[in-house]
Amino acid sequence: MKCQQLQFGGASYHRAGRPRSLRIRRSCLLVCRRLWVLIACPFVPLLAEETAPRLNEIQVIGTHNSYHVEPSATVVQAITTVYPAAKTELAYSHRPLQEQFDKLGVRQVELDLFADPEGGHFGWPLGARLDGLSREEFDPGGVWQRAGYKIMHVQDVDYRTSVPTFRAALRQINRWSLSHPGHVPIMVLLELKERAIVGLTRPVALTRDRLRELEAEIREVLQRERILRPDDVRGTANCLRDAVTQSGWPALRDVAGRVLFALDNEGQLRDRYLELHPGLREGLLFVSVPRSHPAAAWMKINDPVSAQQSIQRLVKSGFLVRTRADADTQQARRKDVRRRNMALSSGAHFVSTDYPEPDSRLSDYHVRLPGGVVARANPVSGTHLRAGEWEVDLRRVP
Repeated sequence: MKCQQLQFGGASYHRAGRPRSLRIRRSCLLVCRRLWVLIACPFVPLLAEETAPRLNEIQVIGTHNSYHVEPSATVVQAITTVYPAAKTELAYSHRPLQEQFDKLGVRQVELDLFADPEGGHFGWPLGARLDGLSREEFDPGGVWQRAGYKIMHVQDVDYRTSVPTFRAALRQINRWSLSHPGHVPIMVLLELKERAIVGLTRPVALTRDRLRELEAEIREVLQRERILRPDDVRGTANCLRDAVTQSGWPALRDVAGRVLFALDNEGQLRDRYLELHPGLREGLLFVSVPRSHPAAAWMKINDPVSAQQSIQRLVKSGFLVRTRADADTQQARRKDVRRRNMALSSGAHFVSTDYPEPDSRLSDYHVRLPGGVVARANPVSGTHLRAGEWEVDLRRVP
């Protein structure tokens, strides 16, 4: 039985009261919508990939000399006879690395490394002797006698550390990373030390062989897929600089749960590493070089006050930047937040501090992201990101 039609003016209706012209229009819209879905579907992954948040579009907090434990009053008194500023500059300590990740939301750490290929080179520091420690009391487990890179600030004197060996630090980082899949990538900044100081143990020279040993220790602990290497970022581009400024850094979701290593040193030691890995090909460490250098991808700019505009230009160009919110304990002593605020607003991706939590002896000064999140959209390169687009490890710091 056909649907009865009624005529009202010039329009034709069925009993439900809808004009035939409207039904035809709706049918056409439905067909067009289905055609759009069929046409667009193959391109949806591409569009999603182009808009996926990238590693260089977030900002995290890091710590400076992340292993550091404040020297004893006895050692500080000895140091100040030749360097009076040590009394204030060395007066800070950090929690163990895993606690920094867990309790403070830190996602960038810094380690100072001394080569010790034979073991025992720093086995009984002068500072330990000043503190009245025998060799056995200083190193009951014999850790300092084993071959491999050691972690401390200044040989012999500022020797106290929460983790004495590079291998142990790598194991701590790897263990935490494996137990927290999907975390924001952790940057490990390495400062390699070989400068001799009169009256103190002479460091081992950092030759190419020593640099190879450094990389071997990293590979020994972390599996290949756990490391974000320069080669991974370069891809098919001619050089790292072209990759990050033209193609961009990897999507955040593709590098979640990984660790990247960067060399803090500039000058001769950096150049030595580049001789070992021209263009950083097959290398494990990113290096801080001028933006015109083919290996440019990451930059160290410590002072965000004098260099804020320079940092912002680098960030807008696609480079990663690390800066410092404070230095030498001065900001905490004065409760001065100007440098901290400029570091955060500069867009530097890694904002390093000695105070991820306050030191009650000084003030309530500390450095965290607004809202206590582990990571946030970068205020310079991530302004287009919206909440809900990039939730990777975004739990709040306790």
